[in-house]
Amino acid sequence: MSQPVPPPARFLSSAAPGIRVVVRYRIEDGFTDALGNLVACDAGSCTVRTRRADVVIPLERVVAAKEVPPAPPRHRPAAH
Repeated sequence: MSQPVPPPARFLSSAAPGIRVVVRYRIEDGFTDALGNLVACDAGSCTVRTRRADVVIPLERVVAAKEVPPAPPRHRPAAH
């Protein structure tokens, strides 16, 4: 018998690629977050494009996920 899909994984599986999300997931020493655009999600993992890199997150490690507003525009440093 298959296990029920937790709500955060269900959200990610049904979300449209390109939306901005934050995903909290378990790591060895606790939890961490990935904030960025959802690239893809399949039965086993989701990929979030953060500012630094694409992060592939196994769905069984996801404990929370939600859509977030677009990133605010980045400010350019003032010229001196």
